[in-house]
Amino acid sequence: MMLVLLCAGASASDDRDEAQFVQWFRHHDTARFERFLVLRHIDTVVPLYQLLRTASDWRQCQAQPFAIPPASHWPAVESTLKLLDTLRQQGVLTRFEVVSAYRDKRLNTCAGGAAHSAHVQAFAVDLEFPEGSADPQRLCEFWQRHGAEWQLGLSRYPSGRVHLDTTGYRTWGEDYSARTSYCLQPQ
Repeated sequence: MMLVLLCAGASASDDRDEAQFVQWFRHHDTARFERFLVLRHIDTVVPLYQLLRTASDWRQCQAQPFAIPPASHWPAVESTLKLLDTLRQQGVLTRFEVVSAYRDKRLNTCAGGAAHSAHVQAFAVDLEFPEGSADPQRLCEFWQRHGAEWQLGLSRYPSGRVHLDTTGYRTWGEDYSARTSYCLQPQ
């Protein structure tokens, strides 16, 4: 069993840290999921403790702080991690922290997620960035140029968090429609 804990150099805004993950990890079998990541060479894109974080509202929703996505979701995990790696390699994203990834339906509903959220249906990540490390314009330009080929779903919430998934080329804003997307607004 391999435990991947690599620092992404991101903010410490989420209290679900490596120590809490190690406590959770002792009672959960992650070996198959980790093997999947290693065999596809995507095991170092995001630290495992961040990749398995559920919704930030996990406490209020009386849920687990971490969760392994169902195996049926793993192809979407792979495509999303490959996208994150590409964004990092191209300098579009430099430093980030995954603060929410897979959620089961109950947690997603409690946390106020969309009914057909990619967090539940496939795999998505919500990212936070250390001050000054995110350039929304570069991310929007990437979405406009390459989003269709990646099937990139992209949104930026009023909190500053960015949602990424690879389940459909689309963008939306705070009202869950394209008309409020920051990528479609004049910059």
